[in-house]
Amino acid sequence: MTQAELYNLLKSTGLPVAYNHFKTSPSLPYIIYLFTYSSNFAADGKIYKRFDNYQVELYSEKKDLGSEQLLENVFDENDIYYDKSETYIESEEMYQVIYEIQI
Repeated sequence: MTQAELYNLLKSTGLPVAYNHFKTSPSLPYIIYLFTYSSNFAADGKIYKRFDNYQVELYSEKKDLGSEQLLENVFDENDIYYDKSETYIESEEMYQVIYEIQI
């Protein structure tokens, strides 16, 4: 899966999506995603298989189970394994749900 394909999958949720940041923040909820690191598999001194790790961040004003379910359905339907964590950002008065995925 390419970064462009990931973008299109995230857009299929119907939520605003941007890579790394928005120039002007849209209304909540919205999605930010970014490349975090690679964890490639090597064989015979060469990269045999590339694995790119991304962080997909869902921001919302309140705990938004509906938006989380939309995003998780997209991951599940496309066989994308994810780990999930959550925090509340007091200074911004919003929730951040982080999905760590590998494509």
